[in-house]
Amino acid sequence: MMNREHPREAAPSRRSFLSSLAAGPAVLTGAALKFNVLLIAIDDLRPELGCYGNKLVHSPNMDRLASRGVRFERAYCQYPLCNPSRTSLLTGRYPTTVRVLDNNRYFRTEFPDLLTLPQLFRQNGYVTARAGKIYHGVIDDAPSWDEGGEPVLRRRPPSPEERARQARDSDRWEAVEGEGEDQPDYRTASRAIELLEKYKDRPFFLGVGFVKPHSPLVAPRKYFELYDAARMPLPADFAPRPTLPPKVPAAALQERNGDLFIGRDATPEAARQMIRAYYACVSFMDAQLGRVLDKLESLGLAERTVVVLFSDHGYHLGEKGKWSKHNSLYEVAVRVPLLIVAPGLARANTACPRTVELVDLYPTLAELCGLKPPAGLEGESLVPLLRDPRAAWNHPAYTVTLRGRIFGRSVRTERYRYTEWDPEGTQVELYDHQDDPGERRNLAGEASHAAVRRQMRELLRKLPAAPS
Repeated sequence: MMNREHPREAAPSRRSFLSSLAAGPAVLTGAALKFNVLLIAIDDLRPELGCYGNKLVHSPNMDRLASRGVRFERAYCQYPLCNPSRTSLLTGRYPTTVRVLDNNRYFRTEFPDLLTLPQLFRQNGYVTARAGKIYHGVIDDAPSWDEGGEPVLRRRPPSPEERARQARDSDRWEAVEGEGEDQPDYRTASRAIELLEKYKDRPFFLGVGFVKPHSPLVAPRKYFELYDAARMPLPADFAPRPTLPPKVPAAALQERNGDLFIGRDATPEAARQMIRAYYACVSFMDAQLGRVLDKLESLGLAERTVVVLFSDHGYHLGEKGKWSKHNSLYEVAVRVPLLIVAPGLARANTACPRTVELVDLYPTLAELCGLKPPAGLEGESLVPLLRDPRAAWNHPAYTVTLRGRIFGRSVRTERYRYTEWDPEGTQVELYDHQDDPGERRNLAGEASHAAVRRQMRELLRKLPAAPS
């Protein structure tokens, strides 16, 4: 798609815009009152932040963003891996529908005409720009962006030697000197600041993608000094290596870790050091987010910009002996932080307990900005929950994963998680989060929960079918 000229629109003054919000309906349309969108994607981030109740983690900028909007307590990705999760969100369709189930497939190979979320905004007079990781790695989508888009790069699979070297490089932590100016997230924040300056007088959709706390866990030393390794808590089900709970199908846990402690045991001391490094990376990334939010506010754009912050998936930090997200359908791998600030609509500093999905973000942003979404979206607009975070909501969350020929599917309600690992539904997990938030007791085989199992199985049948 060729770039085209956007009509230049003078930004309304801060006072006039706020007056319109107060008089308004809450969801605004019309050229004079167009909301900007700042979409902030973070890699491998668990919802362990100050605003989510973790008082150990230093996350002042994510916390201040949460204080301005709605914090979703039960938000879930659709696949615990970067490319499938991000593709699902940006196309508004489940991974099984768009048929992206690994880190190598580009959705337009099979669906060339899908209208992505940024592309919808681009077609409606917004300038769309990207800084950092929004799609996955070398799989970008040039039609989505006026600035920052790149063609998909075709690359050969890594050799066994290259794969071994990549594993060694990722399986580490390091404290570096300085402010981190040579780190990707610092450069991403600097680029985002440039783009805000450049497009401050035009309606924009800006995607900003931070990669930390993705491995390798490298951050400036000053952020490591925020944490004492000896005080890092280990999970209750910590183990030296991936270890299945009792009465759980073998498919539920990959035997080999994918990111950290690859091919080796994690001692309690080494585990605490790694958790410290993870938190240091969270704090470093948070500081870079703060630079972007400061610029948004100094330009007078905060009151007319919808801000969405999310992680593409969660992460195991030793739970069940696992140190990655790969192929896990446990809560820690698929629950994500999700913060939405919608000026004039979202209630400040509120928590939403409803079960929501990242695939819901496409219809949500379209509705907030008065755009007509394409047919075929599979998420639900979260606007009713932005108005009233405790409103009635009858939508579960679905997550899938594919490992070889094993296809896992999971459904989460506010109380239960139900997972199947085979088409016949004989390899099953069922957890009651009211009594077992750590998912350590599989109830699938207990007669007392037979009715719940049947109900959750029926919910799972509503997920679009797995690829053949």
